[in-house]
Amino acid sequence: MANAATDNNFEAEVLKSSEPVLVDFWAEWCGPCKMLSPIIDELANDLKGRVKVVKVNIDENPHTPTKYGVRGIPTLMLFKGGALTATKVGAMPKAQLTQWVESQM
Repeated sequence: MANAATDNNFEAEVLKSSEPVLVDFWAEWCGPCKMLSPIIDELANDLKGRVKVVKVNIDENPHTPTKYGVRGIPTLMLFKGGALTATKVGAMPKAQLTQWVESQM
């Protein structure tokens, strides 16, 4: 299961994490986000210990998505060592998402 990250704890949860972090920017009203949500949770379990997975609700936390230029959702961002290393916009099948994350490791 993915953790929730907020504007207030994004630095601690993501930027200061010792492991790579996959961030899912989403909103309650976003259909593709709802389709992707169970896949993100499965990925969090599959990659536990290798990649931390967090979700940021853009409506409740407007500062962080604005800072990283999120224009469409779902937007997935991968952070390593506090730096943004890869971005993917839109929903995708689990196999494609897993392949993308693992190719960025």
